[in-house]
Amino acid sequence: MLAIIGGSGVYNIEGLANTRWVKAESSFGEPSDEVLIGELNGQPVAFLPRHGRGHNIPPSEINFRANIDALKRLGVTDIVSVSAVGSLREHLTPGMFVIVDQFIDLTFAREKSFFGNGLVAHVSMAHPVCGRLGQHLYSAAQQVGIPAARGGTYLVMEGPQFSSLAESELYRSWQCDVIGMTNMPEAKLAREAEICYATVAMVTDYDCWHPNHDDVTVDAIVKVLLANADKARALVKNVAPLVHDDASAGVCSCRKALEYAIITAPNARDEAMVEKLSAVAGRMLNTND
Repeated sequence: MLAIIGGSGVYNIEGLANTRWVKAESSFGEPSDEVLIGELNGQPVAFLPRHGRGHNIPPSEINFRANIDALKRLGVTDIVSVSAVGSLREHLTPGMFVIVDQFIDLTFAREKSFFGNGLVAHVSMAHPVCGRLGQHLYSAAQQVGIPAARGGTYLVMEGPQFSSLAESELYRSWQCDVIGMTNMPEAKLAREAEICYATVAMVTDYDCWHPNHDDVTVDAIVKVLLANADKARALVKNVAPLVHDDASAGVCSCRKALEYAIITAPNARDEAMVEKLSAVAGRMLNTND
């Protein structure tokens, strides 16, 4: 099942049928909202409003662990994140979509792992985005004529304030391409849950570094987001069948992220943690290896 994590309006897609809001359960508290389950051309798809319907949860207070755990329990195998970002590059203009392939995580006030005392694991984040899923997104963007860039580095800041000019210039010197507040630890947790994950970063502004553009403001972002809404829905509608029909999905390396990641010996594992991780890591914890 494909899941879309993003703004509340992305699920208003023509052709989405048999919809119902489901209260998703999680071992890690309350998710951001209920999950909308529906069908696109007969294929199951789920939508989770990252900030809640009405956008009432700030980035630092999103329960990322509950969101990913709940989606895993619903049977989600692939996640597409739809996120608003600022551009740190001249050629990435407002209105463009960037299919990022790298992250720099500068968040500091968020729970970043499902694992902890009693059950330790270390997953690889060398390539934090599923390349297969990213290619499907890029192909879908080309199909519907959406201006999109393939590849780029997304710097994730804590927020909720926007960057200072000095910070913006620093991130540019690091060769970052876009900046936002929402994709970490989301991507890390999806990897721990062995769910394929990719990001559509929708450029809304030039952060504050560009001398010929105003400093970023919420009203300016909303204007571009509204203009991008139809494009985002078209992208989701076109990527869903590509994901569903991908014969190589079953052997994607994302599905085996925990294969050699859990380091705690079976006889030393905390039973409560094992139970808590029954969805996220059940494939590995229910073995005698």
